[in-house]
Amino acid sequence: MDAAPGARGADLTVRHVGARPPTYAAEPTALPMADPEGLDDVVPDTVLDGAAYGSCTLRAVSVRGDSARFRGESRRDAMLTARFGAGDQALVLVAMATGARATPGAHRAAAEVCRWIAESVGRSHARLTEDIRAARRGDLKSGLHRLTDRSLGRLRADAAEQGVDPGQYSAGLRCLLLPADPECRVRVFFGVGPGGLFRLREGEWQDIEPGVAETPGHPVVGFGSPPSETPDGDRLTIDLGITTPPNPYDPAPEPPREPFRFRASVAQPGDTLLMCTAGLADPLRGEPDLCAHLARRWSDPAPPGLAAFLADAQARVKGYADDRTAAAVWEA
Repeated sequence: MDAAPGARGADLTVRHVGARPPTYAAEPTALPMADPEGLDDVVPDTVLDGAAYGSCTLRAVSVRGDSARFRGESRRDAMLTARFGAGDQALVLVAMATGARATPGAHRAAAEVCRWIAESVGRSHARLTEDIRAARRGDLKSGLHRLTDRSLGRLRADAAEQGVDPGQYSAGLRCLLLPADPECRVRVFFGVGPGGLFRLREGEWQDIEPGVAETPGHPVVGFGSPPSETPDGDRLTIDLGITTPPNPYDPAPEPPREPFRFRASVAQPGDTLLMCTAGLADPLRGEPDLCAHLARRWSDPAPPGLAAFLADAQARVKGYADDRTAAAVWEA
């Protein structure tokens, strides 16, 4: 399945793992339909980027899934990489988003939320860099939560202006912040929605996706389950399940929001950190052969070139045909 040791960059064939090959072809077939009046809306099949700052080397890719390639549909994943500031004060952002499935304009929603979070991070990059260096975890978490809510709020407002259901014109968002200072090895992840955060350390994958915090302690009024009696000891009446008619003057309820996820971790030399959308996270969690394949390919301390990383990130698994977006960071 793999190239010979020491020849990682020589074989750039897109391979598959598992007993059987996937149903679709390994290379693009049909292009999405284009509107001559809306050519700014055309999404390329693949976006590839990379950089090296401080003690880390970045490789990032967003590629259309096998199913979308076969059906001539646009890539719903979007990716944006940007550097704010200069020298050791610089901050690198990788943002990726996935638009809602089977929704017109899903690719636009994903691209917009990536752009908006980048604008917010860019305006605040000096303070963010300072907080990362000083390990102010609480300030980072609350500040990035606000920036994320603001960006997703703009997406909901944009949906309302277009007369589109906000639940349809939506996107999951995942971001990585990398300080350029070689003395700072803190890596910050934040976002909402499905996907994965993994670390390859000493040849073994670790799933380090932050969980959603559970509420500790006993339920209180207005949060969690209601109490069974009043403070005076009177038993509350049983809930008969009779729904209250909606007030026609109340605004329509918003769709439930995804929980915010955050992780700030210190990288060790030799680590490879991987942030990805569900298109790669799902097969990594569901197919041990893919984990083993990428562990062999990415355990070398020398990062792969862009073309080799693209081929690795596209390693195919039968039953998984969604878009894939991935950003991997090699620690010197």
